[in-house]
Amino acid sequence: MDVGLDELIRRREELPILDVRTAAEYSGEAGYPCDPRQGHIPGARHVALAALLERSPEQIRELVGLPEGAEVVAYCHSGGRSAIAVQALRAAGYEARNYPGSWHEWSRHADP
Repeated sequence: MDVGLDELIRRREELPILDVRTAAEYSGEAGYPCDPRQGHIPGARHVALAALLERSPEQIRELVGLPEGAEVVAYCHSGGRSAIAVQALRAAGYEARNYPGSWHEWSRHADP
């Protein structure tokens, strides 16, 4: 099941959020001109998709730093990369969910 904007806003303090975009997108140095602002969701950790795809399930758990079975949400710019990340996270034993609106939606949200 995917995560929508309302749930993410309501639960973002308790829910681990992974930004799977590039480091430049995460920092706000790069991004897409269609977005009104650049950066990342407050509290999100950066774990690039490429890093997830290059690792075994055990290595993914070490990288993410959460216990196996933990709930985690992944996002990117528009939900494509994060959908792939969710599969890798699930293979590592996480209860992973995708935020398909991703940064494209969040960057339009009034709460930074």
